[in-house]
Amino acid sequence: MVKGKAWRIIPRPLLETVLNNHVQHHRVPQPLILHGPRGVGKTTIILERLFERWNTGPHITGYVDFAESIEDYHPKHGQSYPWTSWTTCPPPKLVTLKDQLENCLESMTQRAIKLGTISSHQIFTILTKWHSPTTALSQILNKDSGSRMPVRTKKNRVSTSNLWDSAVFKLSSRLCEQELDWVLDKSIPVEEGSYYKEAMAALKLAKEVIRIQEKWRENAVRDLNNRGGFSRSLANSATDWPCLLLELLSLAAEMDYFQPKLVINNIEVLKNAVSEDDRTICGSLYHDSLIWRIIALGANERCLPVLLVTSDSYYSYRAFMDFGFPDIFISRETFGWTPAEAKMHMVGDYFSQSEWDVIVEVFGPNPRHLFEVYALKLSNYYQKVMNYKSTFEDIVDLYLAYLQVSF
Repeated sequence: MVKGKAWRIIPRPLLETVLNNHVQHHRVPQPLILHGPRGVGKTTIILERLFERWNTGPHITGYVDFAESIEDYHPKHGQSYPWTSWTTCPPPKLVTLKDQLENCLESMTQRAIKLGTISSHQIFTILTKWHSPTTALSQILNKDSGSRMPVRTKKNRVSTSNLWDSAVFKLSSRLCEQELDWVLDKSIPVEEGSYYKEAMAALKLAKEVIRIQEKWRENAVRDLNNRGGFSRSLANSATDWPCLLLELLSLAAEMDYFQPKLVINNIEVLKNAVSEDDRTICGSLYHDSLIWRIIALGANERCLPVLLVTSDSYYSYRAFMDFGFPDIFISRETFGWTPAEAKMHMVGDYFSQSEWDVIVEVFGPNPRHLFEVYALKLSNYYQKVMNYKSTFEDIVDLYLAYLQVSF
């Protein structure tokens, strides 16, 4: 692959204003989908023009790019973007994408704990709202003590809150310095430090409870995969932890103090992720469950601003039907250049005048086609297909053939 110039993006003040207005709210009723053709500048507008602003003052923005897991084609790993869409690349592992999302949300939650907006009690309240953690807490406590789980009767029954307090106390005493360094400041009083330490232990405990309950469902998920059926409860069990964190962060959001937001780039990669374990759900079920629950959180209680960025046309014309009704998402589409703009920015840096004349005649200024033809021109892919020295017209013919068989 020949290293090319960075793809040029034209600033779009109106679109930036729309996105800025959306994320200025600490909680919103709907996720926003930013879609448009490849090469039009969706990632650039987020990372290079808005991201820094969205991480100043009370604002904190979590950014997850699911395409980063495709190491052979992502600039983060020193590679160039694929000349075709991400969905034609080898699909990543679902567990890798899950870890990306969860690590991002956990980092944001720790930031909220440091600001004092999330406490152990809030974590317990959200956990018991959707889950019954009594048995899992008993299992954790008995595992620590090395004893067998006793048979429960009315006489020896312990309340869930007491079990929670006991488990948090045990976990907080075992937290290592590395886990607390980012949250605890040496200058804070002991009482305040204990409050933060308890919240960190509670967060760790909640994750362990969710993992135990998820493990209990493994055989049911395996049976579901073997039969090829569908179960919303089993699908939701895979997204319990990230959605609990989203609800915690949404509850903790406060204007002018703590305003979290989440950007998920290349969301379509999640839909195509593969699971190598038959005890876990497939990528498409995880994708649908995650989006369903973000929608539900926004509609029922308001959710922190979530932006889904994609080049997949599914999200512009089909997703709203699959998820309910036309206005279920806030949809914003960004388009490309006029022919004059495209010529001004393309000729000389990316294409010669003769190459540009061919492009204009065949494709026009569509940024997706320009981006993919340029990437194909830089790659050695077309040389593998053709057994002779090719011209630019041959590259265009090859790309046209690709368009004909893929659409």
